[in-house]
Amino acid sequence: LFSSDPSSGWYRGFTLFLTFLFYTSYHLSRKPISIVKSELHKNCSTLIRPPNLNGTDNETWCDWAPFDQDNYQTLFGAVDNSFLVAYAIGMFFSGIFGERVPLRYYLTTGMLLSGLFTCLFGLGFYWNIHSIWYYAFVQAMNGLVQTTGWPAVVACIGNWFGKGKRGFIMGVWNSHTSVGNILGSLIAGIFVSSAWGMSFIVPGIIIASTEPEDVGCSPPQHHVRQGPEKRMFLFFGVMEFSLCLLFAKLVSYTFLYWLPLYISNVAHFDPKEAGDMSTLFDVGGIVGGVVAGLVSDQTGGRASTCCVMLIVAAPMLFLYNHIGQYSLATTIGMLLVCGALVNGPYALITTAVSADLGTHESLSGNSRALSTVTAIIDGTGSIGAALGPLLAGVISPTGWNNVFFMLITADILACLVSF
Repeated sequence: LFSSDPSSGWYRGFTLFLTFLFYTSYHLSRKPISIVKSELHKNCSTLIRPPNLNGTDNETWCDWAPFDQDNYQTLFGAVDNSFLVAYAIGMFFSGIFGERVPLRYYLTTGMLLSGLFTCLFGLGFYWNIHSIWYYAFVQAMNGLVQTTGWPAVVACIGNWFGKGKRGFIMGVWNSHTSVGNILGSLIAGIFVSSAWGMSFIVPGIIIASTEPEDVGCSPPQHHVRQGPEKRMFLFFGVMEFSLCLLFAKLVSYTFLYWLPLYISNVAHFDPKEAGDMSTLFDVGGIVGGVVAGLVSDQTGGRASTCCVMLIVAAPMLFLYNHIGQYSLATTIGMLLVCGALVNGPYALITTAVSADLGTHESLSGNSRALSTVTAIIDGTGSIGAALGPLLAGVISPTGWNNVFFMLITADILACLVSF
């Protein structure tokens, strides 16, 4: 539609809209596992056992093996980390491929394969598969192919917007992460109690059915050749924000994978209600990302904006754990506030900060380097994304208070490295 005039503002808006849809579908396909956890292992003593059901174990008859054992939280952590570790490792290579392969084919291949492996997880329900190795392998492969998404979409849009308004524009655009999480939660919630396999199959079909188009427009060149001192500044900037994102993503992804189960256990909601309630954290994340981008544009301080939000997030996490379940209104309010403060810095670093560094003048006009810089920052952050759910799986049997202590510690460390 816009290929006849790719320099127009409509073209930029259309590119923003399409990449928004693409990455929404990526996150939509990641969310179901957190919703389905409370269905795979639940309190069977509160349910009526069918009279024709074979077996003698009255405590786990309603659970899905192998998650019917006492170590089910460890198994959930293993499944989460199969995805996240593969994602973290693959991200460091994804940016290199993103620079050398046409982005249209790169994204299309990644989305088709992501849809395939998401559906395969859900098909385990219909094929009656009870092997932890099957689910771990499928998640690992899904994590690997999902690394095609982020460097590619940031490279598509990062060069088109100047630094002055980049924070706000990309803050709005980055709401695709939360929108995908919300849609994934709602779709998974429809099927979770009746046929949880469809909670994966429907999102898998959605991401596989999306296909980008290349209109053949070269991105603008903003840079001039600079000396080695500029490159050194870029190196330290990338390292600083990479470490900050590592700890910020640790907090965010722990909420992504464990919040519905936490709500179900502490507030005693059923799986669908817990999944629906958890979307409020992502609603707050949308607001936090936009506010962080707008404030950083006005003040010119990306790092200081992140630091302030992280400082305030620490006591809010403490309060949510201790008073967040007192009433429905308290739960809603605390989830919105925590979502904004946790995901605001995360969104700012992965979008505007990555674009600032990836279009830095020391890169001498190499617009494709944005893909590599983005992959380095997000790849380092993904190490934290893998550690968070893993630690939550190990620590949660000792009590949720200890999980929140871990989250608050990570939040403080993210603030310290952002100075």
